[in-house]
Amino acid sequence: MKTIYVLNGPNLNLLGKRQPQIYGHETLEDVERQCAAACAEGFGVRLLQSNHEGQLIDWIHEARETTCGIVFNPGAFTHTSIAILDALNTYEPPVIEVHISQVHKREAFRHHSYVSLRADGVIAGLGLEGYAAGVRRICQLATRQTQEDLQ
Repeated sequence: MKTIYVLNGPNLNLLGKRQPQIYGHETLEDVERQCAAACAEGFGVRLLQSNHEGQLIDWIHEARETTCGIVFNPGAFTHTSIAILDALNTYEPPVIEVHISQVHKREAFRHHSYVSLRADGVIAGLGLEGYAAGVRRICQLATRQTQEDLQ
C-alpha cells in the first residue's frame, strides 16, 4: 500500500475547539476519516500533528523513504519556517499545502507562505474538504507516476 502523510502543524490538535467560527467544529479525527475515505484503492493515510517545528521536519525526512506524497497544513509555520521549506525541498514526491480557512481574507501576515514555494498545489478556504481534495490529488499524481515508470 502507498502511504500519504497528512501533516498538521501547531494548534491543529485543538481543531473543533479553537475558534470554531473560523475552523469549524470538526476534529483531526474527522480529518483522518475523510482522508482515508478519499484514498484511491491501494493508498492509505497516516495523519500526524505536532506543535513542534523539529518534529514536523523529522516526519518530512521520514516521509522521503516511506511515502508517495504529503498533504500538509503547517499552521502558523506556513508564514515563518524556512527550516520546513528546506526539509520539503529534500522531498521529491508531491506536496499539497492545505489551509482550512481562506488565509487571503485574513491578516496580511497570513498572505505569505514559505511552504508554497515548494508545494505542487495549494488549497485554502475549503474547510476540511481541502484535506480530502489534497489526498485525491496525491493519489492521481502517484498513479500517473507509476504508469509512467512502467512505460
